[in-house]
Amino acid sequence: MPDGAATLLQSVFGFDAFRPGQEEIVDAVVAGQNVLAIMPTGGGKSLCFQLPALVRPGLTVVISPLIALMRDQVRGLREAGVNAGALTSGNTQEETDAVWAELERGDLQLLYIAPERLASSGTTHMLRRAGVSFIAVDEAHCVSQWGHDFRPDYLRIGDLRADLDVPLAAFTATADAETRDEIVQKLFGDQAPEIFLRGFDRPNIHLAFAAKDSPRRQILEFAAARKGQSGIVYCGTRARTEVLAQALREAGHGAIHYHGGMEADARREAERRFQQEDGLIVAATVAFGMGIDKPDIRWVAHSDLPKSIESYYQEIGRAGRDGAPAETLTLFGAQDVGFRRQQIDEGLAPPERRMADHGRLNALLGLAEALVCRRQQLLGYFGETHAPCGHCDLCDTPPETFDATTAVRMALSAALRTEEWFGAGHLIDILMGAKTDKIAQRGHESLPTYGVGKEYSKNQWQAIFRQMMGHDLIRPNPERHGALTMTQAARPILRGEAAITLRRDTIKAARASGPRVRQMVSEEDAPLLSALKAKRRFFAEQLNAPAYVVFNDKSLIEMAEGKPQTLDQMAKIGGVGAKKLEKYGRAFLEVIAGAQEDVHPMRRKLAGRSEGEVYDRLMAAQSDLSRGPHGSDKPMSCSASELAKVAKSRATDVAGLERIIGERHAERFGAAFLEILQE
Repeated sequence: MPDGAATLLQSVFGFDAFRPGQEEIVDAVVAGQNVLAIMPTGGGKSLCFQLPALVRPGLTVVISPLIALMRDQVRGLREAGVNAGALTSGNTQEETDAVWAELERGDLQLLYIAPERLASSGTTHMLRRAGVSFIAVDEAHCVSQWGHDFRPDYLRIGDLRADLDVPLAAFTATADAETRDEIVQKLFGDQAPEIFLRGFDRPNIHLAFAAKDSPRRQILEFAAARKGQSGIVYCGTRARTEVLAQALREAGHGAIHYHGGMEADARREAERRFQQEDGLIVAATVAFGMGIDKPDIRWVAHSDLPKSIESYYQEIGRAGRDGAPAETLTLFGAQDVGFRRQQIDEGLAPPERRMADHGRLNALLGLAEALVCRRQQLLGYFGETHAPCGHCDLCDTPPETFDATTAVRMALSAALRTEEWFGAGHLIDILMGAKTDKIAQRGHESLPTYGVGKEYSKNQWQAIFRQMMGHDLIRPNPERHGALTMTQAARPILRGEAAITLRRDTIKAARASGPRVRQMVSEEDAPLLSALKAKRRFFAEQLNAPAYVVFNDKSLIEMAEGKPQTLDQMAKIGGVGAKKLEKYGRAFLEVIAGAQEDVHPMRRKLAGRSEGEVYDRLMAAQSDLSRGPHGSDKPMSCSASELAKVAKSRATDVAGLERIIGERHAERFGAAFLEILQE
């Protein structure tokens, strides 16, 4: 990695090291290569184009479909001392005028634009005049006409790249092999990019599922154990978001709801509050989240089962984007499965697509009913292998299991002997020997499987069938109105050639114990963390910006635990770059350590750098020699800016010092200063 990038990583962004996978991508972009990077949500995509933009000459244009996200990123960059601007429909006239003025002066380093602006014939001319040297495309999967996020104006990006003849880097978190091929074709044409496919693992996120058992109580208990932490509760219906938000407020939490049926102004206000307020919970449908770049969401809960593993992964990925620990809980039950099956079956997709969607839902059920490490199963779905993670509920407490081969063979036999024309309800009635009109009309009481499964209750059989779907042994057949059809994986079990283990605990439907409270910091550090949050809120309100733009939770936790006493110590806190240290360092030190000794601005700029220590030694030497070696000469001293220049210089002789501090000062302090510089 170029030295400049390494320096900027720390001084601007406040990070000592890259996250896994970032450095290779940054190197390729800095080198001017075409790049396609598929990175997990929260994997640090933005840094992979923001940092190269500061290293490369010229202007970087960033194309993003999300106005709120663009505005937040620009605000964060400006807080870090980067000249960034955005041209979006959400701008005020004053903001737009300011961006155009900076473009004319050549001051901007990054310019964010929405893809719709590419429809204007003058955009390419404007970008060429502005000296664009690099294009970054966020959410690149929007170019896929088969995806639900398709944006027609993304199809213009390939022409823009060709017209400007500059390298392009495209980033996305959601791209299967088919979508990747489409991105390459439409954005890069015949200039094949270097493709970086980064792992899907988010090791800081704790994974957990639980069978529904009074879901409102379960969500309230989960939130109570994380009091004061920002969280999202995803709900399956609009009405449930409102009911659950009210229940959370009645339980003493700050909570709001969000769904697509709200007025646009109300949705924007909800987004603003969630971005800016500490510890707020939002109960929302899946309409919430796209463009929410809040890094300190500490937990995500699903009160209802998501529609697929892809959806689940994207939604939980909104937690812990700052890399600090985050938690998830997904509730699931028979009604959820029925609701999701109904959505698939009532869709307009052809039967083979709906059958595949049932398979995807089965994969999610398999994750919910997993026997071993959830992370292993989750990453296995995306084609990755992983050792047991030790950071999911099943690693914490392995489930109780049993040999279910006999029970599963009974169920498969019942399906086969009824020619796979019936759903779970009727098959369970057959297994339990029920006397229903349906059984009598079809003569199913004469089947060999009739009444062989009386050792299990109806609810237990429902749990067994659900786990069979999770193992993808059976799928609803869209052409047979949801009748269960066996997959190839089921046939060895039916023939007695393979065994199968299922979870007994979900069949028992044991009630979960009360929540164990998890603190962000130790009990003794909690009051300091609260005070730091209050100070952060004060600055955020002055900026009218989200709190994390000042400092994210991870930085405040590190401050509360490490208790820095000086600016040099504060500079070592993650996320505290030079600009933020200069702007906020003293105020946060006052919260931690009380009143602070005044430090000259020139010295503050050297905080956290080796030159700062050199400056302090130069100051001490100057103090000793201010009246000469014998203490009887006329007082003399260098200015703070001169000392800072000496500290940063590589002067090796008196002549070099004379150019900075003058002949008279060099005569008195030269020997002492050179000794310090040489050391």
